Amino acid sequence: MSVVAYCHIDPLLDDPLPQDFWGAKVVEVYSDQGPLDGDRPQLQRLLQDCRGPNDRHGTITQVRVRHIWELGGTVEAIAALLTDLSTAGVTLQAVGADGTETLDLPSTQADWMALTTQIEADHRRRRLQLGHARNRVKVLPPPGRAPYGYRRGKERYALDRATAPVVKDFFERFLLFGSVRGAVRYLGKTYGKRIAVSTGQRWLTHPVYRGDLLFQDGAVIRDTHTPILSRDEAAQIDRLLRRNRRLPPRTASASRSLAGLVQCQECQSNLKVAPVSRPRQRQKYLYLRPIACGRKIQADAHGSPQKACKAIAYDAVLDQTIAAVCRELPKAIAHLNPAMPAQVKTQLQSQVTQKQAALGQIPVLLADGILDQATADLRTYTLRSELAALEQQLSQLPPANLPQLAQNLAQPEFWQDLSEAERRVYLREFIRQVQLVRDGADWTVQIQFVF
Repeated sequence: MSVVAYCHIDPLLDDPLPQDFWGAKVVEVYSDQGPLDGDRPQLQRLLQDCRGPNDRHGTITQVRVRHIWELGGTVEAIAALLTDLSTAGVTLQAVGADGTETLDLPSTQADWMALTTQIEADHRRRRLQLGHARNRVKVLPPPGRAPYGYRRGKERYALDRATAPVVKDFFERFLLFGSVRGAVRYLGKTYGKRIAVSTGQRWLTHPVYRGDLLFQDGAVIRDTHTPILSRDEAAQIDRLLRRNRRLPPRTASASRSLAGLVQCQECQSNLKVAPVSRPRQRQKYLYLRPIACGRKIQADAHGSPQKACKAIAYDAVLDQTIAAVCRELPKAIAHLNPAMPAQVKTQLQSQVTQKQAALGQIPVLLADGILDQATADLRTYTLRSELAALEQQLSQLPPANLPQLAQNLAQPEFWQDLSEAERRVYLREFIRQVQLVRDGADWTVQIQFVF
């Protein structure tokens, strides 16, 4: 009395099953690989073992499968198999994601028709998935409409001359001002192209605009078609998006460079940029004012005579912040361990070299007959996706010329020549927070860098 299992695996679609998938009672797993309607020697061996006791397992009483459609490539083959198992007194149990279910042989014509319809639908779905998997291994574009900015070519995406400049201008607008909402509004006003903010966010991170293909299994294959976004621009966009995640959503698109960075050390409130104007005068003054002053909240709760923290002139805080950056940034970078990012970069480059060497050996193995074409295509696809992940990690490492860059940022003249938008990019790149330290009517700033 023993329980066995059977599965049919296609390497293009299925991952190896975990050892505990079938349960502890299963004494052996019969497994076939290849196309759905191909030869199945292990299934024939299973049928032979089910017809009578054998020396290895004795009498087989139950066969477990993942799905009933795995038992054959046609409905007729599956029906004959079910009849053979029923004649041998063997029960069939489906082990799926929804639990286990013992399957009895259909007793009526309606039950057979329902089972036949379900199996045919599963086979159609499987063949459709297999066709997509073959295209994926051949690095062909995934099914569906081409992304905005591209059109479908014969074997790859090609630039759409009418819409690619629109996407390119969107990226350049975001790189200039660092605001997704602002870039989305710019498209609507300039080109009449109205998209949601979430769509703009997806454009900024989608590999297709960087010349790569993203497939349903999460794998990314690099350099498959002409990019709209260069690698340097893509790395800068990734840094801008990481920087904006630390800020409130509305602050990320604010025009002022200190917006979202300044916090009052005394009341622990973030400071917002507030424009102030005088009556009958067109000139405006900028101040940094606490959003929710803790001293005022405490005074309202306990009736104490504490006053809210006063607003401070924006330009004065900006000047002190720039002076502090010029003074402290080179020291902060000098204290970094230069060997750590260099060691990580060396390890990643070594892994990239190994993957590239393995990729270069595949044509030789294919020519010698060690690999067949299907296995070679699948291995090439896997190696290229792993290479893309390693190269993405390399692009996210700190720049090697960080000390030289710090020397340039330490020059006050450098900051004076920048616009407010450009100054915002640099400040948010290196600064996590600007602490405003009050001492009565006087105050100073303390910089917290991101490293």
